[in-house]
Amino acid sequence: MQVVGITDQQEVWVASKEVKLQINQILIIEDEDLDNPRGEVVCTQSYNRYIPLSIGQSFVDQTVLESLRQIGYNLEQDEINLAKVRLLTEATYPIKPGCSVRIPTFEEVKDLLIKSPNLDEAMVLGVIRGTEDLTSSLEPEYQGIAPLLNNGEFVSQKGVPFVFDPRAMQQYPHIGIFGGSGSGKSFGLRVFLEEIMKLGLPALMFDPHFEMDFSDPFPGIPEDYRKDFRDRFAIFQVGQEVGVQFEKLGVKELTDLLAASGGGLSESMVNAVETVHERRDSFLSFRNRLEGIREALQMGKSKIERVLKEEALNRQKEEELQQYLEYCNKYGSLPVSTVGGIIWRLDRLNRSGLFNRNIDPVINGLQSGKLVVIQGPIWLLGVFATYVLGHVYRKRREYRDAQLRREAAEYFPPFLIVTDEAHNFAPKGYDSPAKSIIREIAQEGRKYGAFLILATQRPTLLDETVTAQLNTKFVFRTVRGTDIATIKEETDLRPEESRRLPYLRSGDAFVSSAIFGRTLSVRIRAAKTTSPHTDNPFDELKSKRRQKEDEFFELIKDKLPIMEAQALEILKDLQTSGFEFSLDSVEQLLEQLNQLVRQGKLVKENSPFGAVYR
Repeated sequence: MQVVGITDQQEVWVASKEVKLQINQILIIEDEDLDNPRGEVVCTQSYNRYIPLSIGQSFVDQTVLESLRQIGYNLEQDEINLAKVRLLTEATYPIKPGCSVRIPTFEEVKDLLIKSPNLDEAMVLGVIRGTEDLTSSLEPEYQGIAPLLNNGEFVSQKGVPFVFDPRAMQQYPHIGIFGGSGSGKSFGLRVFLEEIMKLGLPALMFDPHFEMDFSDPFPGIPEDYRKDFRDRFAIFQVGQEVGVQFEKLGVKELTDLLAASGGGLSESMVNAVETVHERRDSFLSFRNRLEGIREALQMGKSKIERVLKEEALNRQKEEELQQYLEYCNKYGSLPVSTVGGIIWRLDRLNRSGLFNRNIDPVINGLQSGKLVVIQGPIWLLGVFATYVLGHVYRKRREYRDAQLRREAAEYFPPFLIVTDEAHNFAPKGYDSPAKSIIREIAQEGRKYGAFLILATQRPTLLDETVTAQLNTKFVFRTVRGTDIATIKEETDLRPEESRRLPYLRSGDAFVSSAIFGRTLSVRIRAAKTTSPHTDNPFDELKSKRRQKEDEFFELIKDKLPIMEAQALEILKDLQTSGFEFSLDSVEQLLEQLNQLVRQGKLVKENSPFGAVYR
């Protein structure tokens, strides 16, 4: 391989007859005056004698073509592989034209590719693309640790593993994972979480898709690659295993929850909650007080006074009206509609089961170094995240602040916060329940040991303040132009890489990280576990239909042969047999029988008395 054409301090052209060059490949340019600089292939082109050349329309300029002729290339007959190589460090002066270029050994580029000094404390997330030629010179500890998937089959690692050091997040905090549907974003997030569990890092994951279960191994996984994570994570559903202890809610937390349940609170609602809520209120005491205030305001003070004065009342009714009169005197300025709106939001939260549990399982899981997965509908997760994130972040912050003051405090570990559909938790352009606490952690969490990993299909819809704090971004296939524009603004992706975004394979990603100082192209390794949602829905439909037909055949097998005139009698028997897919008419029964005929399980014959199924 040789440098051809006019050179400068940043880019050169490299040509070869034998070596097929690939994008993201690292090469060493043997210019001793510049201490043999290293460069990365950013685009490639090949000429072939079987295809007519259109030199004038090529992206290669005439100086490159002329230099190829000068050094002996036959442009009309030779296959010529060309690559534009960008120097990783700008040279002092232009590269010497004609100097040799070679593929490095792993040791010569290890400092560019491996940033973690200790593999046991790092996350092995995939393989760096363009490093396949370095496989033979890899040190033993880096071999065979990141097998890949190819068409659903495990294949051995070829290339340098992509190793991410979580300790570097102290200086460069927070991670973004972006990618459209089918890009491999969720698969990459699963691999991230597996590595978090491997290292025993406390983490809190909000899972609106109910897919982050790590109990089942990936189908066909090699035995030596298998890992049992069942004791390293815990799954809780909001309203069933975890919730909010109402008695411990402050006014600010309660208003945040109410706002989340009904699309925000008006200023008068916030004022009403602050006025009515009392310290240590239970759900029932607060709810009953609101209901009493609404009844009192609807009756009106004058009517209550008239009834008390003019009518003969039993003791219970009199005490009730006296309480209403007290409410009118104390809360008479509150609009009835405002109180009713608060009750509606409160009841919605209560119906979800939010107030039936507490967050003790979450706290215990984090203190045990586990991955705690919280599942539920997206709106309810937003409500719960408002409360639980504020609580755990405050506990960690209080511990760190007490340390600085040299005071005793209960230990609470550093932790990671992971969300899918992150644009729903911290949206751009409008407020959401969890947005303020996520913003605070994005801006200040590094100092206290709280870090974010935010995954979303729509980076354009993610709050800009949060996006700007994501120092490492994994960018999977992205098609939408507005999202690509956002990614270009928020990363150091080159124009060539941005143009490749819509065409990336599922599982391939660009990693733009301040830790590495440049963008890497990475293929995510094979996951060790599988999602519960891997079944194709059309396969599920086919299987369910076959199950129904087999069950039906077993039920009618002993009744064969069946005459069409017997259909009503057979239908009544099936309706009392517990057949899962109920038949409501004779026509539906005959259709089921005809379906078995089409499958070859029955034969339909005509007789003077109608059709007969045998």
